[in-house]
Amino acid sequence: MEIERISLQKHGDHRGMLIALEENRNVPFDIRRVYYLFATKNDVHRGQHAHRHLNQMAVTLHGSVTILLDDGSGPVEVVLNDPTQGLLIGNMVWRELYDFSDDCVLMVLADQLYDPADYITDYAAFLREARGMLYMEDMTACAGG
Repeated sequence: MEIERISLQKHGDHRGMLIALEENRNVPFDIRRVYYLFATKNDVHRGQHAHRHLNQMAVTLHGSVTILLDDGSGPVEVVLNDPTQGLLIGNMVWRELYDFSDDCVLMVLADQLYDPADYITDYAAFLREARGMLYMEDMTACAGG
């Protein structure tokens, strides 16, 4: 699974730092929704789902969190702990968030509005759907198209 991080350019001087997030510039999609998580306990697991269509970019504004990502080919852990780095999470990627630091503030930008029908909340069902899609992509590639 390819992990895609986006470097966010910081601007600042002795007064402090600033990062601008701009759709279709350093955020590679139209931003339709922004939300953030905070005051999450260290032993809590969040996420535990995939989206069929939604694409997201996650940025830790403060603190750290571990994110497990799986596109059906196997899980990969990523630690987010730098506000100058965004993590792209595409559609059909299972995500679990855990090991939140006490001071973690995680902001997520999304290219779609909230739609409960877009969620896959059962990991086994996600794997069946994702592996079916991977199989179809392999068959298309083998057929030359």
